[in-house]
Amino acid sequence: MKRKVGYAWRLREVMASRGIFTATELVPLLQERGIDLSASQVHRLVSGTPERLSLQVLSAFCDILGCTPADLVAITAENAGVRKTATDDRPASSAAVARLRPRAARILPGE
Repeated sequence: MKRKVGYAWRLREVMASRGIFTATELVPLLQERGIDLSASQVHRLVSGTPERLSLQVLSAFCDILGCTPADLVAITAENAGVRKTATDDRPASSAAVARLRPRAARILPGE
C-alpha cells in the first residue's frame, strides 16, 4: 500500500504563542545566531510553507522560540487510494497487459 506523506509548517503559530507577531522581530534574533536573512526572506519563511530549509536556520528558529523541530513541522501520512481501471475494480495485472498485442490491419482495395 502506498502512503501519501506531507507536512504543515507551523512557524507563525509557534511565534504567536511566544509573543512574536511580526517577521521583522525575528531578523535581529537570527543575526545574533549567525543567520543573515533579509526581512523579505524571513517574511516568506513566516507567511509561507518552505519546500527547503537549512538545518542551520531550523536550529536557529528552535533556539529563538524554545521549541523542537517537531513543534515547527507537523507531519501527515495517510494511505493513498488504489487506482481503479476503467473496466474493472481491480488494477490491471502486468500479465494481462503483456497479452495485449496490436492486430494487423487489413486494407481492402477501393472499388
